[in-house]
Amino acid sequence: MPAVAVLLGTLAIFALAYRFYSAYLAKRVYALDPDFTTPAHTLKDGVDYLPTNKHIVLAHHFISVAGAAPIVGPAIGVFWGWGPALLWVVLGTIFGSGAHDFGSIVVSLRSKGRSIGTLAGDVIGARARILFLLIIFFLVTLVNAVFAIVIAGLFVSTPETVLPVLVTIPLAIAVGQVVYRRRTAALIPSIIALVLVYACIPLGQLLPISLAPVAEATGISENLLWIVVVFAYAFVASRLPVWLLLQPRDYINQHQMVMALAVIMIGVIVGMDTIAAPLFRDTPADSPPIFPLLFITIACGAVSGFHSLVASGTTSKQLNKETDARYVGYLSSLGEGTLALCSILACTAGVMVYSANSGTDWGTLYVDWEAASADPQGMFVEGVAGFASNIGIPESMALVFGALVIVSFAVTTLDTSVRLKRYVIQEIATITAERFSSGSASRRALSFLARNVTLATLIAVLIPFALTMVPGDFAVGTLWLLFGTTNQLTAGLALSVIAVWVTKRHRNPVMILIPLVFLVIMTVWALVIQLGDFAASGDAMQTFLLAPLDAIILVLALWMMVEAAIALYKAWKNPPAPEGAPGGGAEGGTGTAGASALTDDSATDAGKDEGESK
Repeated sequence: MPAVAVLLGTLAIFALAYRFYSAYLAKRVYALDPDFTTPAHTLKDGVDYLPTNKHIVLAHHFISVAGAAPIVGPAIGVFWGWGPALLWVVLGTIFGSGAHDFGSIVVSLRSKGRSIGTLAGDVIGARARILFLLIIFFLVTLVNAVFAIVIAGLFVSTPETVLPVLVTIPLAIAVGQVVYRRRTAALIPSIIALVLVYACIPLGQLLPISLAPVAEATGISENLLWIVVVFAYAFVASRLPVWLLLQPRDYINQHQMVMALAVIMIGVIVGMDTIAAPLFRDTPADSPPIFPLLFITIACGAVSGFHSLVASGTTSKQLNKETDARYVGYLSSLGEGTLALCSILACTAGVMVYSANSGTDWGTLYVDWEAASADPQGMFVEGVAGFASNIGIPESMALVFGALVIVSFAVTTLDTSVRLKRYVIQEIATITAERFSSGSASRRALSFLARNVTLATLIAVLIPFALTMVPGDFAVGTLWLLFGTTNQLTAGLALSVIAVWVTKRHRNPVMILIPLVFLVIMTVWALVIQLGDFAASGDAMQTFLLAPLDAIILVLALWMMVEAAIALYKAWKNPPAPEGAPGGGAEGGTGTAGASALTDDSATDAGKDEGESK
């Protein structure tokens, strides 16, 4: 199959989905109101709540959710064949991620910009709030652990990447100073910064930075040393004001995302390469089953619960108009689906262009599950290098470019995830402290944790760091599956909140319930399979650490689904009066009056805190 046919065909399907399906969701399911006054206006504070141009919000939202995961997941998922991987990316993006991201923004918009975890308590029930927060806690823990290992692995395999990555930090700070202090547009400074980063690629090739000498001197593996460095950076970066480093680095990464997609797409069109992988693969007997594991291996790029944290924690606070939710939420989902599509093509066609001189066939690269999950980011990097060679870019330079793309996105996601985890820890501490009597030692300790940003951040970093210390090189294999399962579970829970919200407003929730039911079945099925595998592995850490962790997440998932089912049944049997009618929902009508009528949706500190992540 020509790669260009898959590329153009998928992009055409995505365009039709935006034109027709997102319009259906906007009109019939979410009932967007152009006259509704958004929280960015009613709660405007110039920090978290700020009316912003929809194009800028789209860029920020897209780069926040499009990290390394939509690259790594599809790079592993093609193990079962490019056909199932592509089909899940297309269907998951259109019907899962589109409805999920779009809906998370809308529900938060109609609730004063509060986070999806907090909203679960109002929409589903009081117990749902703490259950959702615990699941989010496990999700961001796994995100931090997996992405730190991915970054460390690329630094070890591609030391030429380290210098351009390090240079990005002071450049991003400089951009932040220019934009914040002088109140100028970020476009030109961020483009200049990206040009300077790319100018450092040849310098990085001349001066590769490696920790191998330190590893030899200390007896500590180089991979572990880089993990320590990455988490130390994450601790410091997540404590800085968002305008100083996080946001300006996002500006730079926006342009880098465009460059990466352009290199891949132009390389596909110019090279006219053929996909070397089979459409559907007859995998080895001891391979993980395609059902359900394909659907949790490819999470981001199809549908991802992490998006609901960003959509409700940051994006909803910036929308100028409610109708912008379609443009930002659905279009960003299509953008991440496009990135996943490019990862599939890179690992099934581009990688063969890179490997042509060695005579290696695709089956050798993906001979078994261990090979497929050992270095998926490396497969993508080589695929990008192959496509780049089609347009005259030297492969050695293209290798650094591909690794730089993944590291840049992973670092941004890691920083955001550490911030989100800090907020979750502080919110859980606040809720738990209320259960102890006033003046007790436990209440004082928990209240101190809830207020102390440094301590909460330290805990947010140390827990995933401890998880990376688990012996065995299964970080992007076994650990990735557990991360993907928790991520998809979070997506299912966010969809349950959206489904109940839609049902209470006399709208048809079927198009929300379909991806919801599918994700719940796949994630619970995967958790059960993984629990058995961990328990029977014979490895002490898998048996006594990952198996209990899997079991806890499984119990939380089942409990949360029961709560959601009860809430959905009650909403279906006893819906309230239509919005705007006497005795109707608290949202009232539209316009400023409608916005001020959100009397039962008082803002919480948790919602505002989560908004500070971007």
